[in-house]
Formats: sequence, C-alpha cells, structure tokens
Amino acid sequence: MIRIAPVGRALAVVAATSLALTACGGGGDTATQTSQSAAPASSAPAAKGDGTLTLGTLLPQTGSLAFLGPPEFAGVDLALKEINEAGGVLGKPVVKHDTDSGDTTTNIASQSVDKLLAQKADAIIGAASSSVSESVIDKITGAGVVHFSPANTSDKFTTIADKGLYFRTAPPDQLQGRVLGDLVISDGNDTVGVVAMQDSYGTGLADQVQKTITDGGGQVVERIDYDPKAVDFSADVARLKAANPKGIVLIGFEETLKVVQELVKQGMPADKHKWYMVDGNMSNTNYKELPKGTLEGVKGTYPGAAAPDEFRQKLMEVDPELEDFTYAPESYDAANLIALAAEAAKSDAGVDIAGKLAEVSKGGEKCTNFKECVDLLKAGTDIDYDGVSGPIEFNDAGDPATATIGIYQYGDDNTYPVKALEYRTGNIAG
Repeated sequence: MIRIAPVGRALAVVAATSLALTACGGGGDTATQTSQSAAPASSAPAAKGDGTLTLGTLLPQTGSLAFLGPPEFAGVDLALKEINEAGGVLGKPVVKHDTDSGDTTTNIASQSVDKLLAQKADAIIGAASSSVSESVIDKITGAGVVHFSPANTSDKFTTIADKGLYFRTAPPDQLQGRVLGDLVISDGNDTVGVVAMQDSYGTGLADQVQKTITDGGGQVVERIDYDPKAVDFSADVARLKAANPKGIVLIGFEETLKVVQELVKQGMPADKHKWYMVDGNMSNTNYKELPKGTLEGVKGTYPGAAAPDEFRQKLMEVDPELEDFTYAPESYDAANLIALAAEAAKSDAGVDIAGKLAEVSKGGEKCTNFKECVDLLKAGTDIDYDGVSGPIEFNDAGDPATATIGIYQYGDDNTYPVKALEYRTGNIAG
C-alpha cells in the first residue's frame, strides 16, 4: 500500500494485484513535412476554426529523449489512421504536421511551434520533455491552440498559467514519485542515493521520491542534482560512493548511460547497490553497448495501464522497428480525445476543443475507440472515452484524475520486457 502524504492535492495510491502490465508501442514519423520556413510568433493564427481539424506533433526526433519519439509518433499515427477511416472529424480527414521538439539544449522546439502555428494547427501534441513544454506553452496557448502532452509529468503543469488550454494524459510526478519511493523502501533500502537531472522534471520527481523515502523511514544519504548538459559524472559518483547507499535512484534522460558506466567503473554495480530508474531513462535502446548483465535486476517505473496485445500489434504495423513502447498509449489517447472534443464542440477551434475535453472524458456512456465514441456523439449521446492508457477523466487542472504506474525489471540482456512485474493505480483529486 502506498502511503498517502498530506501535501498538495489528495492522492490515494493503491497497489494493484500482481497483474501483468503490457507496454504499448508506436512508430516513427510517417507524415510528409513541408519545407515552409518558420513564422514569427506574431503571425500565429486567430483562434477560429476553418472546418478542418489540424494536428501538429511536437515530439522528439533528436535530443536526449529521441528514443521516445518512435512510440509517440506511432501512437498519434495509429489514432489518426482509425479516425480518418471512420470518416474523419467534422466530415473531413484530419490533417497532421510532424515536427521535432529537440531538447532544452537547442531552440528547435520554439522554431517547430512557429512552423505549426503557421500551418494553422488547432492542437499540438507534445512535447515529451516537461522543460521543453514549459518553454513553449505561452506561445502555444497564447495563439489559442490546445497544448496536449502525452508525456509531461512535472507537477508544475497542474498550476501553470495556460488559459485553460493545456492537457496531458501522463500523470503528475507526485504519483510516480510515490510509487517509486515506496518501491525503494519495500525492497529493503534504508539508505538511498538520488542522482537527478536539474530541471522541472528531474528535480520535481526527485523531491517526491525523497519525501516518500523519508516518510517511509528511509534516509537519503546523498542527493545529487546535475546539469543536464554535463558530460562527466566521475565527481558525482565519487560523492555517491562515499555515502555508500544501499539503493540508488537514477532520474534523467539518455545521459543516464554515462552515469551507469561511471557507477560500474567506481565499483558500484547493480548487484551490489540496487539501482532504480524512471520513465525518462527506461529504455531498450540506450544501453545496448553495456556488457551483458550490467542492468540485470534493475527496476524502473513509468506510467501506463495494461493494454491488450492487439493494440501493440497495431502499433507494430505502423512501425515494425519499435523497441521502446513508452507513452504510445498516451499519445494515441491524446489524438482521439482531441478529435472527439472537436466533434462534440462542432468546431476545430482550439478554445472550443479545450472546452469539451473534460466532457468527453467522463460522465457519459463509456466507449473505447474513436468510431464507437463518435457514433454515440452523432446520436446525441454524452460520452466517456476510456483510453488505452487508462480511464483518463480530466480534472479541473487538465490532469488525468486516475493513472497507473508500471514497475518493470531489466534482464541480463539489459532490456526490460513488455510485461511489468506489477502495476499500481492512483486517484488524484483536483
């Protein structure tokens, strides 16, 4: 049982029975991108619909979260395929433009948003990185466009000024942080080291993990918040080694590979100190160069409810080369929810879509795919879309009111399976 801490919004987390959680996959960028040059922010379109729902994706093709791009793109692509096969939205096919979000070391995201606004995007799906989304949210929402992330988990977005236009299908870090912290304690680690990238994602998640560990009777004997641009972690690992924790929590992106290599180099392998990872660095591609068995037994968490094999198979048809499956269900659900909200609003304008997103996610007749849901809407029935990533049900902050965190474990081949050890579901009161 996850302890309920009296901070922020009420959060009740219940460890579910030991059912398998199947990770879901998605694929690469299948849409043709235009060569139109970036437009200045001042040229953003007015918040009026033109009768055609236009989606933009702002997802990582490059940068420290590039491994998340393929499953996220495929989740959107699969949804749009099904939406358009069902007749589209407002009687027309949905139009999609794909762009790269990059990461916080570049200005790629801002340029991509300018391009999408010039292409009259009504809603933008992305970014994966919380810090990247934070850097462009004012530009997107200021243009009257829905900003919808499938992967942002920073707690900042619960209270951020967003003009009512920001939504996400991934839960706030307070949930993952509590699940991970409780896991660390239940595994017998009474002394813990935390190594986290210093940004809105890493610091916020590390804070929640540390609080949960402390509340559970453990001690964080060393906390290292590093510069995301760091290239050398020898001094950081030396500090960790001096503290000699039983458990080590690694919170970051692809640079975690360098931290792992340094841990091994300085005599702190996973078979002597229990390692834990998170959604930002759980990967089946980033650790291929490590010697066999380096990650064996390492556990990690990332959001996502159990999904049927059929869904994974459909995603693999979109991108047969998928190796990582993180946030594909959330991306798929984001596209479906936007489309259904546009149908409910009878408008493709961003402000109108935002006004209907909560309505189509709860309180009506349950439905689980676009065609089923849109048929109900056209018949005048209020709907409650239950997605592949979970029931969703947006609260007043645009966060999912209920979410699930899967707990995974790496094998001796340095990959984790599509089935989780268990999953834990939490209800977040708005």
